[in-house]
Amino acid sequence: MKTFALVLASALLTGCFDTTIFDPMERQPKYKPFAANPFFEDGRAMRPPPPNTVPRERRLGAPALTTGLDSSGQALTQLPLALTRALFDRGHQRFDIYCSLCHGLLADGESPVARNFSLKPPPSLLERDKREQSVGHYFQVITQGYGLMGGYANELSAEDRWAVVAYLRALQRSQTARIDEAPADVRARLAQEAAQ
Repeated sequence: MKTFALVLASALLTGCFDTTIFDPMERQPKYKPFAANPFFEDGRAMRPPPPNTVPRERRLGAPALTTGLDSSGQALTQLPLALTRALFDRGHQRFDIYCSLCHGLLADGESPVARNFSLKPPPSLLERDKREQSVGHYFQVITQGYGLMGGYANELSAEDRWAVVAYLRALQRSQTARIDEAPADVRARLAQEAAQ
């Protein structure tokens, strides 16, 4: 019994003084944000970024790409990127992965997830008030989140967020357009399909 007590005591004491195996990272010397640091002249641990550095998300000369706001702070009303087929296809893919789970494949708010929401189901993005929102508004919602929806800035790059907005605009247009607004060749094809 005495031997067991000695082994247990030595094991406990060894663990208390061992700084390589049992020393968690929380106890390592470091400075936390806003802490004082006597090493620097200004006494701050947080250092300002080196001159002329740019945050990874921001493009020089075009902060609207990452903020969704124009120079006066208003939400953008037009896409800041060229609308290409590649951008549209990327938006379709990203919308299907990240947005359709709650908002539905057609952005109509109909999805298995939405049916099981007990607090507030995701809205249809096809309603008139949603269609009248600016593209900058949607970019900010995707970036920062809104209500129960979290932001997707970590999952989607700024370009991907704009691609989703472009695809959403196409969905809104396609689901609310009247047949007489379609080009003549499309109307003729639709009439032929309806006749069959």
